[in-house]
Amino acid sequence: METNQTDRTRPGQQYARHRTRRLRTTLLALTAAGGLLLTGCGAGGGGSNSSDSDASNRTGFPAPAVPSGGEQNDGQSSDADQDGEQTSTPADKIAPSPDYLSTFALDVDTASYGYARRVLADGERPDPSTIRPEEFVNSFRQDYDRPDGNGFTVTVDGARTDSSNWSSLVRVGLATRTADDSDERPPAALTFVIDVSGSMAETGRLDLAKKSLDEMTDRLRDDDSVALVTFSDEAETVLPMTRLDGHRGQVHDAIDELETQSSTNLGAGVETGYATATEGLRKGATNRVVLISDGLANTGDTNADSILDRIADERRDHGITLFGVGVGSDYGDALMEKLADKGDGHTAYVSNDADARKVFVDQLPQNIDLTARDAKAQVAFDPETVAQFRLIGYEDRKVADDDFRDDNVDGGEIGPGHTVTALYAVRTRPGADGHLATASVRWLDPNTRAPHEESGQLETDALHDSLSSAPARFQVTAVAAYFADTLHSPEDSEGTLPGNPGLDELASRVHTLAKKTEDTDVRQLAEAIDEARRTN
Repeated sequence: METNQTDRTRPGQQYARHRTRRLRTTLLALTAAGGLLLTGCGAGGGGSNSSDSDASNRTGFPAPAVPSGGEQNDGQSSDADQDGEQTSTPADKIAPSPDYLSTFALDVDTASYGYARRVLADGERPDPSTIRPEEFVNSFRQDYDRPDGNGFTVTVDGARTDSSNWSSLVRVGLATRTADDSDERPPAALTFVIDVSGSMAETGRLDLAKKSLDEMTDRLRDDDSVALVTFSDEAETVLPMTRLDGHRGQVHDAIDELETQSSTNLGAGVETGYATATEGLRKGATNRVVLISDGLANTGDTNADSILDRIADERRDHGITLFGVGVGSDYGDALMEKLADKGDGHTAYVSNDADARKVFVDQLPQNIDLTARDAKAQVAFDPETVAQFRLIGYEDRKVADDDFRDDNVDGGEIGPGHTVTALYAVRTRPGADGHLATASVRWLDPNTRAPHEESGQLETDALHDSLSSAPARFQVTAVAAYFADTLHSPEDSEGTLPGNPGLDELASRVHTLAKKTEDTDVRQLAEAIDEARRTN
């Protein structure tokens, strides 16, 4: 059974192949009593074998032949279930939409999962507002094929579930080329903006940041450059942009002298950091600001939008991206996440030496290099085979369907070695057979800004018969999504995601997967689920 359905034909040709069938189905659906209300959320997908640098000239793909836009209904979505009975689903489980498209900006953040693990390890339940399912899903290794150069491959697969109303989980996976720490990557010009406020004195904050920066400085290449900015009640550049060739000792000395002070003027830190990065801008290098903070801003500007508005020119004219690294048992998740998203970057959370080594050393190439700019994904479900669908997560990354090919609309910045996964709960029509979905990803070349696209396909006969028969990495993805759903729900609930089996069953599944995969990350997921069961 194939799990990676791709097509080498152009997307416009792929669409034409299904267009007559879709038009017939749509006309019947629009005239049927009661109509159909479908779920359209923002989520990922693309194609692995169909590309075109002039993709913006294509029209009609993958938009299906149904109206787009329109107002949501009164909160109820109705459709016939597998036995022909009419069912009704609350709006908090399904966000009704009159089209079959799902569009979002790519996101590789993992801070939500990292922080949840930290809170659970402390014997507490994380605040539901800090739970973002896509960041749980994207925290785990995947087995997708990878491209040879910049851009993406696309994997689209799925498995049938035991849920009577939602019959499948569909996974859309995007992967960039393998991370390479060789001389092939461009030099990096990194401006570290370090929180030295009083709250950073807690063990596991500034001390962890300093140790991590020391290790990373030793790992960087001679032609890389580093600058250091600190902020408390005011911001200060303690080290201008400095090439490491012959100056590593100077960088280490500046790191060693970092000490905590008083309040947290994070806005001043970001503004000074970008000014320092602009002053030390290197042509042909990856210019990035790395913000290390607990995100507990209490002085000056504390609004992410206005902070980033003040450095808009540096971001737009020089392409300087923002990578946020969160620390601390008390963590300003919302501010850090919004800063990174709007700063064309991503976030991670570190709570111990192992996390820090993973982010600053093991994942160094993917955290400083870029292989795609303004990357967006769009999934088109076939109205003949799909009755309803629900994207799991990505609420903060939605993009209007019509903006998929508008290259002026912001997307995600993605580096080498990354994978992006979007998981959908899908309700197929009774007896559905044939084309199920087309997934596409669009991005700009990081150097030339030329647009590119890839696309992939999924047929109903490629669905695995059950979750237990799906590949191990698919099963880990499902467990991570269900776990996030449980944490995001009231404590006496097993979650709102259709088919969520609850913590006890998830624990049993993930312990089996940890043994099967021999993956430390999966073992840590098992430990986190065990901690969650104890906090119930």
